[in-house]
Amino acid sequence: MSPTSPAFVILFVVSLIAAAGNMGLQSVLPNIGRTFGLADTLVAAAFAISALMWTVASPFWARLSDRAGRKNVILIGLTGFVVSMAGFGLGATFGLEGWLAPITAFVLMAIARTVYGVLGSAAPIASQAYVADRTSPEERTQAMSLLASAQGLGTVIGPVLSPFLVLPIVGLAGPMYAFALIGLVVLVVVWKRLPSGDVVRQPTARKDNAGKGLWRDPRVRDFLLYGLLVTSAQAVNIAVLGFHIIDEMAETGLPAAQAQAFIGVAMFAGAAATLMVQWGLIPLLKMQPLALMRWGAGLALAGNLLSMVAPGYFGVVVGYAVVSMGVGFARPGFTAGSSLAVGPGEQGAVAGLMMSLAGLSFLVPPVAGVALYGLGEAAPFGANAVLLAFATAMALLSPTLRRDPHPDLIDTPAPETPPASQPGPEGNR
Repeated sequence: MSPTSPAFVILFVVSLIAAAGNMGLQSVLPNIGRTFGLADTLVAAAFAISALMWTVASPFWARLSDRAGRKNVILIGLTGFVVSMAGFGLGATFGLEGWLAPITAFVLMAIARTVYGVLGSAAPIASQAYVADRTSPEERTQAMSLLASAQGLGTVIGPVLSPFLVLPIVGLAGPMYAFALIGLVVLVVVWKRLPSGDVVRQPTARKDNAGKGLWRDPRVRDFLLYGLLVTSAQAVNIAVLGFHIIDEMAETGLPAAQAQAFIGVAMFAGAAATLMVQWGLIPLLKMQPLALMRWGAGLALAGNLLSMVAPGYFGVVVGYAVVSMGVGFARPGFTAGSSLAVGPGEQGAVAGLMMSLAGLSFLVPPVAGVALYGLGEAAPFGANAVLLAFATAMALLSPTLRRDPHPDLIDTPAPETPPASQPGPEGNR
């Protein structure tokens, strides 16, 4: 699959809009929580159920994409995104306008996020497996990196657009309505334009690993642990960022409502750093998974140490940008590495496991990070430094992360999407 092919462009947009919507929501969430008068830890904890549902549902969507086809599962995920964003916007509006008590409105918002937790993981899992089905091992790392960069671009677009979407009538709920509408347009495009032609495979299992599942499979176990360490640290950075900036700006006399633009700037800096890595450095240096994981964990560690010692708003922005650079290296590293570690029939399963990390990392770490932030400004970054030191050690020492690609993937040509004259099981919708 070429990065310029229509199918890849559509998948790129699917990942982009999901990241933009979620980071746009994340950028306004601290202000919504403080406007409602809720504790910071409650704002973080209310979404743990969404993360739990994401973790539980991811393996199911991975298996379904193997049986029912990648495109169908992408459509399910996009539907969940649209419903969740619209529902979250309605809950925020009811609370901000005083139509419901703040805590009741916030419960509705949490329920809307739970919908995304159940359904939302379907689209990125199926998108990753769609690309893995259609790329050779030599192309896999670059393709996964480019697909991951869609998330980086989304994290630029979401926070940058959000302040402009806080409109007089809908207020802080405006970004959610806008992203729900955009998501609906993308859903229609996928339905009409994404080629079907699914490479439907039954998952395979090794005899010596039967019944264990990939979670305990030695081929991917270290990739999972490394990914969990990195994504957990990133989840803490994201959860703390908005509160950190609001408090830093409060010291200058700026009210919380006017700090939204400064949150957007910080998120833009982080996303721009990620894009510089994934669009510039990785293709230029032709980096492979092991190098990506080593640089990723090391830079993320350095960024958190910088956040502990750098003062003021400028220090917050620079530290977050360095962390984002590290994650920009690390994510395509462990994603492509795990894909290359298993056979063709297990691509959907391993994609589901990698995507379940997003749920696990947002289950406990953000709540713990915000609680630590309440104890001391440097505390969450110190905890992150410990996690990332372990991840760096794994990238340097783990034999699994240095292993060659799965034998079945070596010199295996990528399957091609059937041309328009040869429709797949669903036709050429």
